[in-house]
Amino acid sequence: MTVQNTTEVAIVGGGIVGLSLALDLAERGAQVTVWERDRCGMGATQAAAGMLAPEAEGLTGDLLALGRRARDGYGQWIAQLMKRSELPCGYWCCGIVAPQFAEEPPAPLARPELLQKQAGLGEGIVGGHWYPEDGQVNNRLLLQSLRLAAGRAGVKIQEGTEVYGWHRRGDRLTHAETNRGALAADVFVVASGAQCRSLVPVPVEPVKGQMVAVFDPERRLQRVLFSSRAYIVPRQDGTIVIGATVERVGFWPGNTAAGLHQLLNGAIAVWPALADFPIVETWWGFRPYAPHENPLLGRVPNLENLWLNVGHYRNGILLAPLCAQLLGQTIATGEMDSLLMAFAPPPLALG
Repeated sequence: MTVQNTTEVAIVGGGIVGLSLALDLAERGAQVTVWERDRCGMGATQAAAGMLAPEAEGLTGDLLALGRRARDGYGQWIAQLMKRSELPCGYWCCGIVAPQFAEEPPAPLARPELLQKQAGLGEGIVGGHWYPEDGQVNNRLLLQSLRLAAGRAGVKIQEGTEVYGWHRRGDRLTHAETNRGALAADVFVVASGAQCRSLVPVPVEPVKGQMVAVFDPERRLQRVLFSSRAYIVPRQDGTIVIGATVERVGFWPGNTAAGLHQLLNGAIAVWPALADFPIVETWWGFRPYAPHENPLLGRVPNLENLWLNVGHYRNGILLAPLCAQLLGQTIATGEMDSLLMAFAPPPLALG
């Protein structure tokens, strides 16, 4: 068997999580190759709504600290990315209104105050929360920008490369078995989202989310609306993204009438104007859920050269840049930010 020594760092997974880390490491001087089984970003990255919402999502503890730090640094990261790629990313610090219905716990803002943030809320909305620092990014534009920037930084992207397994010698992985043959690297990083359990025995499972988009040429919605029944994310071009179901059905594909019915009913109850807008797209994706929604970030302790960047669940778009910076620093220099300690992976039996 011929083993190809392909790269210093091999990253398995070409979504926003993997590409962000690839770009960070390349800019630190590493030779980086991304192995993507499909086309880059066609998993959770393509399916996301792009909310940057650690407050509205109700994150707690170490995950909230990670999310806030990620959100607070996002604007600077986007500015640097756009300079590299010369492409827009749809970053919008629009704030998030979290409307609540009468059956939910009392909220700090009454209905009249909430209507000052966003007009046209449904009659069932009695109050809610306002999160001025939360916002959004257009995940599909972001993917295009990130891929171009990574390529310009020297990252080698190999789409259609599927990893089947690993070969181990002692406490190191020597190479990966792939559909392109045996590929070696000095460092391996698994960043393959909901598919990662096919490569490493970690407690990450797919959670399906169905989505629908409508279009408002008048662009009347200027805030993200995040409710218990649906979230509603207006893009700057008039597209409005509505999501998302939460379904533990494995990798069962497709939209369903029941799923779309649930989303549209919930969203119209929050902002009734949606009822008159044309539907322009429906889709679905699989979020990588880890216990307590905590991602697994860092080196596998019993393997010198295997790192994990998986399990971001609903927060992949938000967390990807910061996770890239923190892991990139640790991989390149050995200096680990204390924030990563809460998300350290367990030992794994491989090879």
